[in-house]
Amino acid sequence: MRGLRIETVSRTSGGTTGDQVYLALREAIVSAQLQPGEKLSENELAGELGVSRTPVREALARLRDERLVAIVPQLGTFVTLISPQAVGDAAFVREALECAAITRAVSLIDKEAVEELQWNLAAQDNARLSGDERTFDRLDDDLHHRLCDYSGHSIAWTLSRRANGHLDRIRRLSLPDPSYLSEMLSEHRQIVDAVAAGDGPEAEAALRHHLRRVPSKLPSLQDLHPDYFE
Repeated sequence: MRGLRIETVSRTSGGTTGDQVYLALREAIVSAQLQPGEKLSENELAGELGVSRTPVREALARLRDERLVAIVPQLGTFVTLISPQAVGDAAFVREALECAAITRAVSLIDKEAVEELQWNLAAQDNARLSGDERTFDRLDDDLHHRLCDYSGHSIAWTLSRRANGHLDRIRRLSLPDPSYLSEMLSEHRQIVDAVAAGDGPEAEAALRHHLRRVPSKLPSLQDLHPDYFE
């Protein structure tokens, strides 16, 4: 399969084989290693990952539920084109869940949790300075995950993540923009500063502004990658 580069699934990293295959394939799709419109072969994917076809088939079914792949009878399985409607749906769901969560998190968070958020920001800055986009993206996810967890309702992140596939694709396409990492880090700092100050309304406003930045990149990315979009 031309251009496919998926790391071999580790059987010592926790989670079932099916979970690991799902995460590997999801990462390949949102990073455009598996490109929009590409036809997928269960046999080839299984060979790349060093697993049987069964966990690959199960992972593709999960990715279909997230609208990241389409399984077409008689034709095969394809990576979906990026849907502007799905991006908008994901942004709506994420904003509703995370903004509700951060308001509650501000009232519950303790000093240790604030220090964890500040450590995350320092690690983001190191990743930005070294140009390590993948690590920055992982830390970005971790920051938002923590803010949801601190609310006492970790389900907010689980549900947001489940709806977030097409939005993640937009975010990953935005990473090469020279100003993107600096903009994201600046906004993350504003959010964490408001949380640390115990200012719920300001934290929610800063988060809401931040979450709207990624979908705002959609028109320019459609111009840059027209073949990737519906």
